[in-house]
Amino acid sequence: MKIKILGPGCRNCQKLEQETINALAELGVAADIEKVSDMEKIMEHDIMMTPGLVVNEKVKVFGRVPRKEEIKKWIREEL
Repeated sequence: MKIKILGPGCRNCQKLEQETINALAELGVAADIEKVSDMEKIMEHDIMMTPGLVVNEKVKVFGRVPRKEEIKKWIREEL
């Protein structure tokens, strides 16, 4: 599984990364997590606001930090 955290490194981006790591740990799922801060690469995903979460090249959310339960649901969908 490949997960991307899209954002410049702001507090919300860091929180999204931590919540994603926690969700993966609770599910016992291994994943490659990539932090993407280059705005050109972020825009390739057609998001309007950061932070953004991409799981297996599918944008799951942007512009907010989702609850851990939401992240777990999206991870399960991609397994």
